[in-house]
Amino acid sequence: MEVVYREMGRCGFSLCRKEITVRGQRSCAAHTLAFEVRTSGPKKSRNAPQSHPLVMHPTVPGTSHFFTVDVEEYFHAKAMESVVKRDEWLSQPSRVADSVNALLNSLERHGARGTFFVLGWLAQHRPQIVRAIADAGHEIASHGYWHDPVTRLDTKSFREDVRSAKKALEDLIGCAVIGYRAPNFSIVPGGEWAFDVLLEEGYRYDSSLFPVRRPGYGYPSAQRAPHFLQRAAGALAEFPLATTKVFAYNVPAAGGGYLRQFPYRVIRRAFQEASERREPATFYIHPWEVDPDQPRLPVSSVTRIRHYRGLEGTLGRVERLLGEFRFDAIATYLPHLRASTSAAKVVGAA
Repeated sequence: MEVVYREMGRCGFSLCRKEITVRGQRSCAAHTLAFEVRTSGPKKSRNAPQSHPLVMHPTVPGTSHFFTVDVEEYFHAKAMESVVKRDEWLSQPSRVADSVNALLNSLERHGARGTFFVLGWLAQHRPQIVRAIADAGHEIASHGYWHDPVTRLDTKSFREDVRSAKKALEDLIGCAVIGYRAPNFSIVPGGEWAFDVLLEEGYRYDSSLFPVRRPGYGYPSAQRAPHFLQRAAGALAEFPLATTKVFAYNVPAAGGGYLRQFPYRVIRRAFQEASERREPATFYIHPWEVDPDQPRLPVSSVTRIRHYRGLEGTLGRVERLLGEFRFDAIATYLPHLRASTSAAKVVGAA
């Protein structure tokens, strides 16, 4: 497989699908991806508005980090699954459009580009949001279809989830979806089989590993910098979430709840340290985290603190981070990572 990266188009980082063929639905699927070179912008589409030109930072020196968004509704959060069942999702007030728009505006103001890990469910039920992200010049990647943690799935159900999400997103935007992030960073030690499934289903990178030790998720032994994982199904690029060191321990500092709960200087320190190492670090945020007016659901006091504390100031912190560091989409870094890696690191996971 050869992937050619081109100038910006409707697909954000401009990886437009020309051909996707799949052989063997039940066995280990063989995928052939072919991409055309386009240098004069995207072809006009009857159904999709053209993308806006993206302002970049050509004169600003330094490392570009990765700005990522896990695109989901407030009721998709794991903390809310006990009070909003899956068959009730469509009856809940939708808030994601305004929140995504706020993040798109912030990125545009700072001339930054991001990767949006989108649920397949949203592609089906909120397609206009996904199109708006792609039309603004950002990368669309997969967050699975149902927001089920990988730890709850077997190989067959995980394959169905990532396959259906990829298809829903690709059919909607007409571009190859090559990146994946597990809900709740739920690829943990013992779940490395998921990497093989991702490769077999046509994904080329993952951003699920959080190199921390904490209840619920984390892969403590994971490398902190982008790297390749060599698996039986091939080489998968991995983009772990940002951390900083306190004594000998990795402290989560990638954004999300940590951006809301920790002092801002902790988050800034992680990205400053990565810049000094000339390594890109990965930031993440959820749209509901910039929505202080979202409905308050009847959850425990601990969950209320974790989920709702700091919402009022989140967007301001995002703006501050965007003003201090450069950010780009993950897929733009793949050629550099491939070129700088003479051979994929042979490891179980990270």
